[in-house]
Amino acid sequence: MKTVVMPAEDSHAIKTAARLINKGQVVAFPTETVYGLGANAFDADACMKIFAAKNRPADNPLIVHISNRDMLSSVADEIKPVAYRLMDAFWPGPLTLIMKKAEGIPEVVTAGLNTVAVRMPDHKDAIALIDASGVPIAAPSANSSGRPSPTSAMHVFEDMDTRIPLILDGGASYAGVESTILDISGDTPTLLRPGIIPPELLSKVTECEILIDKGIIAPIQDGSAPKAPGMKYTHYSPKANVVVCESENKFEVITNAASGLCGNVAVICLEERRELYEESGLFAYIRSAEDARGLCAILFDALRSADLLGVEHIFCEGISANGIGLAYMNRLLKAAGYQTI
Repeated sequence: MKTVVMPAEDSHAIKTAARLINKGQVVAFPTETVYGLGANAFDADACMKIFAAKNRPADNPLIVHISNRDMLSSVADEIKPVAYRLMDAFWPGPLTLIMKKAEGIPEVVTAGLNTVAVRMPDHKDAIALIDASGVPIAAPSANSSGRPSPTSAMHVFEDMDTRIPLILDGGASYAGVESTILDISGDTPTLLRPGIIPPELLSKVTECEILIDKGIIAPIQDGSAPKAPGMKYTHYSPKANVVVCESENKFEVITNAASGLCGNVAVICLEERRELYEESGLFAYIRSAEDARGLCAILFDALRSADLLGVEHIFCEGISANGIGLAYMNRLLKAAGYQTI
């Protein structure tokens, strides 16, 4: 299969992608978080093609994307008052809500669970594609399973060339990490995946404490099915070995560890220490940002770029797991396989 990349700003590209969706095919499209790999959420056979293209485990559920609230009743059942408060505050945007699923959603989308993950993306090209298709679109991130998520069309092409017919190129995703996932299907809202909408903002809207699922900071090991994407399996891993430094003396610890290694070494750090690493002469590749939001935005691109440069070891500075920092540390620790120094 030849994979074509088309600019999403071209109305012909959106129409072509929508026709493919309606014919049961899979296409990649941009969102504000990362690029998605989408199919008709009502078409079980089409959604199975997502799993095949990604080599994704069948017990890892998908997120259903909608373009307006009128679509929600066809996707979710028992829409609670708290759902409307959250939608008013954060939709369209990088918040996924888990609710009881509607009958029309096939089991392949929800991994056999009685709940469904749904969101309304804050990206004009994603909205245009869903509108043109006329159906909700089920979509995980458009990468090979376990690889860093794609934040550009080129990232998607690296993983999906010959596996899917079309990639819509909408430029770089500004958030850089996947959506916040909040389970509101039970009595107490529970955070299943952190994103750039932090727990404290969710608490203000729900007017209650948000529980933090233990799967956010440690892998699920009891064999249970994950309720949301990214909770159970190895994720976000480049070819290079990734290690997270949680020491207070990060520069000293990282440079000491790097000095005894063979091969190219990279570092991902806060901007305030970039110059120190550059002057050490130990690192082939350095990426930095001012704060947690900036680190989220560059993380997946930095990991993929390191692979392209032949980097064999990546050291990453850990940060406080508060606010948006929780999202960054969640992705970082999973990319490192929880290796820390």
